[in-house]
Amino acid sequence: MKSASALRNRLAELSPEELAELLTVRRLLHGQALPGRPEPQTLAQLADRLLDDRSVAEAVAGLNTPELQLLGAAVRLAARTYGPLQPGPYWTPFEPSTRTVPAGRLLDHLAQGDPALRTAAERTLAGLRARMLVLPAARGEVALPSFVQRHLGESIGLGRPLAPLMSDAFNAPEVHRIAAGLDLADRRNREQAQAAIVQALGDGERVRALAAAAPPAARELLDRLTAGPPLLRTHCFVPLGGRYYGPASKFELRHGGSGDPGTDWLAAHGLVVPVGPDLVELPFEVGDALQDNLEGPRFTPAPPALAEGLLPVAETLPEAQAAAAGAVRRVELLLAACAVAPGSLRKAGGLALRDAKRLAKAVDAPEAQTRLWIDLAFHADLLGLHEEQPDAPPARGRGRRSAPVAGPVRLLPTGRYDGWQSGSPAERLVPLVSAWAVVPEVLSWWPDDHEQQPFALVPPEDGEAVQLRQGVLSALAALPPGLGLGPAAALQGEALLGLVRRVDWYSPGLVPLTESGLQRVVATLAEAELLGVAAHGRLTTIGEAVVELLASGAAAEFPYVPGSTAGPSAGDGAAAAPLARLRGALADLLPPPRTTARFQADLTAIATGAPSPELAELLGSAADRESEGHAVVWRFGAASVRRALDGGLAAEELLARLRAAAEGELPQPLEYLVRDTGRTHGRMRVVRSACCIRSDDETLLVELEKSRMLAKLELRLIAPTVLISTQPPTATLQALRAAGYAPVLEAETGVTVVERAPELRAATRMPALARRRTGRTDRSAVLESAARLLAGG
Repeated sequence: MKSASALRNRLAELSPEELAELLTVRRLLHGQALPGRPEPQTLAQLADRLLDDRSVAEAVAGLNTPELQLLGAAVRLAARTYGPLQPGPYWTPFEPSTRTVPAGRLLDHLAQGDPALRTAAERTLAGLRARMLVLPAARGEVALPSFVQRHLGESIGLGRPLAPLMSDAFNAPEVHRIAAGLDLADRRNREQAQAAIVQALGDGERVRALAAAAPPAARELLDRLTAGPPLLRTHCFVPLGGRYYGPASKFELRHGGSGDPGTDWLAAHGLVVPVGPDLVELPFEVGDALQDNLEGPRFTPAPPALAEGLLPVAETLPEAQAAAAGAVRRVELLLAACAVAPGSLRKAGGLALRDAKRLAKAVDAPEAQTRLWIDLAFHADLLGLHEEQPDAPPARGRGRRSAPVAGPVRLLPTGRYDGWQSGSPAERLVPLVSAWAVVPEVLSWWPDDHEQQPFALVPPEDGEAVQLRQGVLSALAALPPGLGLGPAAALQGEALLGLVRRVDWYSPGLVPLTESGLQRVVATLAEAELLGVAAHGRLTTIGEAVVELLASGAAAEFPYVPGSTAGPSAGDGAAAAPLARLRGALADLLPPPRTTARFQADLTAIATGAPSPELAELLGSAADRESEGHAVVWRFGAASVRRALDGGLAAEELLARLRAAAEGELPQPLEYLVRDTGRTHGRMRVVRSACCIRSDDETLLVELEKSRMLAKLELRLIAPTVLISTQPPTATLQALRAAGYAPVLEAETGVTVVERAPELRAATRMPALARRRTGRTDRSAVLESAARLLAGG
């Protein structure tokens, strides 16, 4: 029976719960399907979709090491049984049921006589069958999707057959030269010589003996090619005529050698064949003969243990609590700084350097860390880009319009900022942690050419960042209780390599053992520490929730960020449960905001912990923030109190609000300061219509007229209680306040005008999750779809 029919019959035997799980894991319903591919409506369509190369490739990309080892072993056994797949056009039909292997033989090959390994291999095989990456076949047989058969062989060292490779690459002289290198008897023509070479290298015992006699450099290369992939860059062959003309080109051994004795020896003995300019391939026969000689386990069902570099970790709570509170505070300072002085974007992209330095100073963090906070706030839709509209230029003549001029682009808080600011610290941290989890970029990592990169707001295009993040967190989650890797800044040597090996077990081939690859791992762990996701090199309760969030597939919905709306949302679909756990972990970690402060006789107010938005706004309006950390300190002064009175508060009203926020009584020095400032506040009035200054204190107006500090206003006394100014009301107010006076703005009707700075906001841009999907994604919706498919057959 063909695989598509067998798979359709197997799908019909599943329960609605089992089919719903398959649809979720393989991402085939409700907006998770591949672009341009409608959702399957029948079981036959679903079977075709499960066999589709793109769908299989997406599923294989998420497999761990033992799962890939099992598939690779099945491909190797199929190749030994049926021979290698013959080269052909990609679109050539391929029927998986024609290359099945016995399941018992596969399990024996992996277990090598170890009962525990066989049990683990059986579990791995069952998991792959549940995801339909191992297809239904005859009883006791294993069949693989065509994508796995075609593409996995190369990664495990299985090249193409020797005969067609030699026919494509060589003319007769080179074939005879290789035959001579193998000490084969002289053949009368090219066909006989090539047949003798193929027969000799098809003898496994002879190939293994030849490899054993190879020079050390050649043996090392053979081991690398046998482990896969079977391709190597080398200069041991050159195109005939000195120029490569395409696939029809022929090659010859480089006269005088390439300078690499190892590859020259392999080439002279036919163990590698040219397949392109400076590219050779290990033939299937050679790789298959040497596979059993490879050292190392064939099946590793558990991640490698970290034997070195682990440190005792008594408690992660204090460090995680401090990191989470610091993250909330720094983003709060960042957003406030952008609201007061928006950052500007360069024409080449990214934030202007001067604004980057200013924001780094505002949040009191290094520039690399500041980039993290900027990008997290941007992807959480708390910061946005706002293009200022310039004044329309005058027309250039009758019927002619000048070209529109683009205004500068500024970085501003979005409309979500005000709602975010009113939430508790735990609620404010949810979208930031979620954004870090799903954004496809290692935000704080600087590549080697970072001088040419924008400081922040770089388009997230790192397709491996989320997988790397998930691998690092999964590796930390598997650490023994009470042990950790220590801080990221000190991670190096065997401890770092051990972490990379564990990450490689979860995502094979993801982290190259290069300086850049290791730096990305360290940067990912450092970001987790800054958010409280990890502490002392092990996961916190926040990190455990993030692992669940990533396992739910939330990253596939980016640029939508789970939890970006206030409060729990059923619209977050599969991410709803991990988000609830994340909110609970943050609520347990971060205490509720403080609504009161302790006022002291030295005119300071101290709030231990995180102040509530209302308390921060009240004290920020009447005092200057001096320091922060585990406690926030504000200091009152005449200028800061005047600032509160300028905002429309009367002295007694301000005192009443301070008393309501005080732990105990207000100290007398503070009451004296507020009342004294209130008595002098508003003694003069700036008239908005004609920009007059009026005051009942005639002596004060004479003093203003004679003041050299106010000469630029060109004040003139037109009445005992009235001065006029040549400057507009705003400039007049600023000049008077700079000279140490305390004027207020008065409307034409005599009513005091409360001065408020305009609050400009960027437009929100994050799409609602419902708009990104074709339907609901909760469990009940997937079950309904599964039941409908089973009923329709």
